[in-house]
Amino acid sequence: MRTKFRIFLVWLALFVVLSSRVIAADGAGPALKVETAKGVRAFQVELATSPSQQAMGLMFRRSLAPNAGMLFVYPAGTRVTMWMKNTLIPLDMVFIASDDRISHIVERTVPESTELIGSDGPVRAVLELNAGTVSRLGIKVGDRVDHPALQ
Repeated sequence: MRTKFRIFLVWLALFVVLSSRVIAADGAGPALKVETAKGVRAFQVELATSPSQQAMGLMFRRSLAPNAGMLFVYPAGTRVTMWMKNTLIPLDMVFIASDDRISHIVERTVPESTELIGSDGPVRAVLELNAGTVSRLGIKVGDRVDHPALQ
């Protein structure tokens, strides 16, 4: 009987861990908000905080939901350089300074390009969105970004 109970506990723990990963991937976490002149824009983002997550980014994905993105979080004051190698979808890259303001934007990056894309100065994070999102929603340099991962 004890063995069956232990097996049950192991399965329960595994279920809880896997369920939390699915919820996070489905965007059930707090929304990232961008305060623009046209209003607040909200996105469900995946976080890339570890070096391995940042190295993988959105590579090999064939699509990204319209209100989805990926937030790369770095130590404050980091100069960031990225590329699009193995990234199959065009993206807008939004560079976020340590004051949570957008400091630089690169729109409509070219899929699978090895051209380096830089932050033009120290940043705290980079937000990747579907290409065209920045212009469609009126996101500009100076807009404020809010997400718990930036605190």
